[in-house]
Amino acid sequence: MKRKIELKNVKGSYDYSPSEQSIRYFIQDTLRKVFVEYGYKPLETPILCYYDMLAGKYDESNDLLNEIYKLSDQGDRKLGLRYDLTVPFAKYISMTKDIRLPFKRYEIGKVFRDGPVKVGRDREFLQCDVDVVGLDGNVIEAELISLWFKGYSALGIDVYVKYNSRNLMRGLIQEVSGFTSDDTIDKVVTIVDKIDKISENELVEELGKLGLSNESAEKLLSYFKMELGVLKKEFDDTENKMLSQGFYEVENLKYILKDIGLEEKTVFAPSLARGQDYYTGNVFEVYASNGELSCSLGGGGRYDNMITDFIDDGNPYPAVGASFGLSTIYEILKAREVEKMKSSVDVYVIPMGTEVEALRVANQIRNLGLAVELEMTGKKIKKCFEYANREHIPYVIVLGENEIQEGKCNVKKMETGEEVSVNLVDIEKLLEILD
Repeated sequence: MKRKIELKNVKGSYDYSPSEQSIRYFIQDTLRKVFVEYGYKPLETPILCYYDMLAGKYDESNDLLNEIYKLSDQGDRKLGLRYDLTVPFAKYISMTKDIRLPFKRYEIGKVFRDGPVKVGRDREFLQCDVDVVGLDGNVIEAELISLWFKGYSALGIDVYVKYNSRNLMRGLIQEVSGFTSDDTIDKVVTIVDKIDKISENELVEELGKLGLSNESAEKLLSYFKMELGVLKKEFDDTENKMLSQGFYEVENLKYILKDIGLEEKTVFAPSLARGQDYYTGNVFEVYASNGELSCSLGGGGRYDNMITDFIDDGNPYPAVGASFGLSTIYEILKAREVEKMKSSVDVYVIPMGTEVEALRVANQIRNLGLAVELEMTGKKIKKCFEYANREHIPYVIVLGENEIQEGKCNVKKMETGEEVSVNLVDIEKLLEILD
């Protein structure tokens, strides 16, 4: 008996129609050009990874580990699907012994997270990262932020960037709480990162579970709402090295951003933590200026220890990266009906009983570097023109017996209805006609 199969997509994964996929390709092609302008090189890493590598040193209760899709192969080896592009990048650098530093790469590839599904957050999605290994300091961080602005501008999205330092956060927590355990401090960081998402009473309650009194919790939260100048005055004479390092990182970054004309588009956000514990210094997130989407459109930061710990040869491997949120960008452009952008097809060739000759002509046009669609269904000419308009194909050529005998064809510009005659033996003249 034939088994009945219910056809549906896994929650958080999608089919994309040609018009939808065109938007996705437009985003990727646009960003690749920007990455190349900034000197970044392409890289591809495997989707399938060993689970231990993905898990790293995280505790099994960590939310991120709970979102890893876990599986095993026929040899009963524990594997997982990558949840981001950063860990596989660190693995690549660790395994490539002859690599020259600094190394700047970009990668666009699928990642998987078994987490909640909402607008801009899927379970199977494309991630787009730019990373640099081998450069310390804040200048490269400022370059990545400027790359963000260039990339989003090229996509027609006006954005602003929030930035903070994990060292500053951890130092503040040490000052107020007296906590010294890295694990406990990281738990406090996770709670503070929710400052814009839950009430202060809820935050105080969660901090209380870690041993902080209500007074200390409220005092700590007040610091994470201060402007940079005010916060610096509060701890001007601190002897906390981590806190001092954090102040230096954000102040120096702020100075560089001001000097390159980006101060007005960036804002210090003391409660910004980013979710991953591997961040070691400054972190950043990017948001739409007009609030088209309330969630972040990208994130990144410095993670100096990950590659250093992977290689473990006694040398430091400082690293910093930024990610473009392709899913959120897609939602913005889709809402703007960008699917009505110019077709990927340049010329639509319609044969009228001349299919073989039309194929020959279509191939000649393709050899000129133009994209050509050849009509093969035999539908009536009116339907063909309706199709060209619907698909936003800019130029149409109709090839009948007369055109073949006379050795010429008419090229119709669909937007204006204007027609230009071209000799088939001089088909390269099309390049002069087409915009």
